[in-house]
Amino acid sequence: MNLPLQEAPAQASTPLFPQAPSKVNSSANSLTWAKPTQFLDLISAEMAALEGLIREHAQTEIPLLNSVSSHLLEAGGKRLRPAMVLLGASLFRPPDERVMQAALVVEYLHTATLLHDDVVDGGETRRGRKAPRMLWGDEASVLSGDYLFSLAFHTLTQMRRSDVLELMSNTTTKMACGELQQLTRNFLDTSEAAYYEIIDRKTACLFGAAIKMGALLSGASPEAAQNLYDYGAALGMAFQVVDDALDYGDTQQTGKPAGTDLQERKITLPLSHLLHQGSSAAQTAVQSILNGHVISDRHVTQVIGLMQDFGSIPYTLGAAQRFADEAQTSLVSLPDSPTRKLLSELTEFVVNRTT
Repeated sequence: MNLPLQEAPAQASTPLFPQAPSKVNSSANSLTWAKPTQFLDLISAEMAALEGLIREHAQTEIPLLNSVSSHLLEAGGKRLRPAMVLLGASLFRPPDERVMQAALVVEYLHTATLLHDDVVDGGETRRGRKAPRMLWGDEASVLSGDYLFSLAFHTLTQMRRSDVLELMSNTTTKMACGELQQLTRNFLDTSEAAYYEIIDRKTACLFGAAIKMGALLSGASPEAAQNLYDYGAALGMAFQVVDDALDYGDTQQTGKPAGTDLQERKITLPLSHLLHQGSSAAQTAVQSILNGHVISDRHVTQVIGLMQDFGSIPYTLGAAQRFADEAQTSLVSLPDSPTRKLLSELTEFVVNRTT
């Protein structure tokens, strides 16, 4: 997977979120897309069954654990990662029980990382609800995340597939390294290369592993499975880059507070671009904000205004589109099928989403 670095655009005042560039021009690709479920009819039965499994398998005899885990699991979310497992399998044969278990594993791992992330970042909301740490405390959130992580690997061992176990073990190790890399990254390190390395480890590798795991469990050759990993990883990169652009978007549209990454002093791509391509005065102003004791809502508004002036969001969305194009290229070698078409549509959803 190639990590794109692009030339800075000419300085211009533009809308913060213009139409994202796209190779496909149809009404289905409008920015009104909110959730992928509207076009996942191919696996709708499996996704519905998965919802029941998510609730059932996470239940324990410990009421506190049930409350914490169900609070987040039942809040929904896009379920993109488990959908990737099902789609990877569907390319070769209908998903079976092991594939459903694999989808469950991916959702549990993802939810565990969210529980831990909110503690590390001091997050107050998640999936439109109060973060579990705000209701039950940091300790309960961390331990509940640990439980879901353990449950995921217990389920993996029951599959008796050493290749799948190795894949997910390597993936979770990579994710942990990405989290630590972000935690220890100084906000003075504003390079795009460091940013891309972190999101590859934190986000993209789970997308790639999810679709590869589904393919392996459905009889894909190692070559085909690896090709799908490349697709998933590129899709995951596009997903995270768009996510980081949306962090500076309209709260009413995204449903999330604007500028959370700035207030946590995370150097994501929009801020990296501004720090490198903004005027000297803009760069000085942003560095002063980052060096300050408190980053207020007023500071967030100021930085968003500077991003409008110097085209930081269009630049970011352009990078996301190039990752999406890379994902589309990885699909070329696959036989034409409804699942392949759906994967192509999913790629368009990722770069055009608004939440």
